[in-house]
Amino acid sequence: MARKSADATVFVCQNCGGENPRWLGRCPSCGAWNALVEEKRAPARPTRNRRAAAEPVRPIRLAEVKAGRTSRTPTGIGELDRVLGGGLVPGSLILVGGEPGIGKSTLTLQVADRLARDGARLLYVSGEESAEQIRLRAERIGIAGDNVHLLCAVGLEDILEAAAEVQPGLLVVDSIQTVFSSQLTSAPGSVAQVRECTAELLRLAKARAITTILIGHVTKFGAIAGPKTLEHMVDTVLSFEGERFQQYRIIRAAKNRFGATDEIGVFEMADTGLVEVANPSRFFLSDRKSDVSGSSVAATLEGTRPLLVEIQALTAATPYSLPQRVATGFDSRRLNMLLCVLERRAGIAASGRDVFLNVAGGLKIQEPAADLAVVTALASSVRNEPLPADAVMLGEVGLGGEVRSVSRAEARVKEAARLGFGRVVLSRRNLSREVKAVAGTETIGVDSVRAALEALGVAR
Repeated sequence: MARKSADATVFVCQNCGGENPRWLGRCPSCGAWNALVEEKRAPARPTRNRRAAAEPVRPIRLAEVKAGRTSRTPTGIGELDRVLGGGLVPGSLILVGGEPGIGKSTLTLQVADRLARDGARLLYVSGEESAEQIRLRAERIGIAGDNVHLLCAVGLEDILEAAAEVQPGLLVVDSIQTVFSSQLTSAPGSVAQVRECTAELLRLAKARAITTILIGHVTKFGAIAGPKTLEHMVDTVLSFEGERFQQYRIIRAAKNRFGATDEIGVFEMADTGLVEVANPSRFFLSDRKSDVSGSSVAATLEGTRPLLVEIQALTAATPYSLPQRVATGFDSRRLNMLLCVLERRAGIAASGRDVFLNVAGGLKIQEPAADLAVVTALASSVRNEPLPADAVMLGEVGLGGEVRSVSRAEARVKEAARLGFGRVVLSRRNLSREVKAVAGTETIGVDSVRAALEALGVAR
């Protein structure tokens, strides 16, 4: 068989990085459609560290490793420090992704300014905006930028050279999809370029203890653009949620090697940049109307933080044979399951109705503890009977119509009591001594969906 030349082309999947000798409509590795892009095969490079190859590192016992306490640098933004686990860790690599215009560059510029005020040296690398554009944004949000060094470049070698000259404590790259290495022939944003540039920046961060923040683009499906290995290589992945045309912004930690995952921070977009929201539960319930049907309050848990959010349901008779099922901020397949449970186990049918479900505030609920709030909101809308204004629902709903227990019920009940809610409907198995002892709130334990509806006055 003839040997392939060094300049042969291959078709690389932009989703998983799989290589194929010819173009295919669907990637055989991950199943993504129209994701194969033609790239030139990069020639193999010699090993850089031959001494390391000749003298391999010896394995040591885990008990012999000296575990020092991880030092953190607070950013001065409380909500961001909460998501990061307490602050920035020297030498960590952080990936920030989100929709265009949602506030990624604004937040990183605010972080750079807060650290610069404490005497740290910052290097902000922009591959998409000019220096004048960044200066205008800095003036708009009130940033002087005296100790912030700015570099408008896309070459990886230029970034590494500038980092060696400035010796920053924080390096911001906006964005990683625009950076390219001259050692590779593929275009910027390709799998090979993103992977190689991220690997080089990772080596720089670990070798010189430089905290590095990479801003990443997202695809039309909301995932971070580039190979999945990009998220595996970094230490922390932060994603922006919320609509860019509204004032709220939610930052979620999808991955964090130095803190809890699924932790969230809530911000409000103002003229002076992103302003942290100190009381997210009150923020999510600020516009709630308690005298309308289809509105309930769920006690969710995001990371280590209990939150109260409003669940809105609207059902209406439809003349069409196929009713609509639309869910915003909630899994649509789980909505269909809960509708079946509501009809079969509680006798409230919505088969001939359009069903619309919304989580107010733009939050995306993933945990099943909001099932009981969704079921009660749907029943309230079908019956056109408002739920008690001071009631909070908490519990997972099973296929048999049973209400299952959830974790950290005491913290959720305390959050409800802090905001002035007088009743909490939850699983009977969560009625521990600590939960019952929460002052100012009546806890109602139920075993089934029907019992919960009866306690709320929505049953037949």
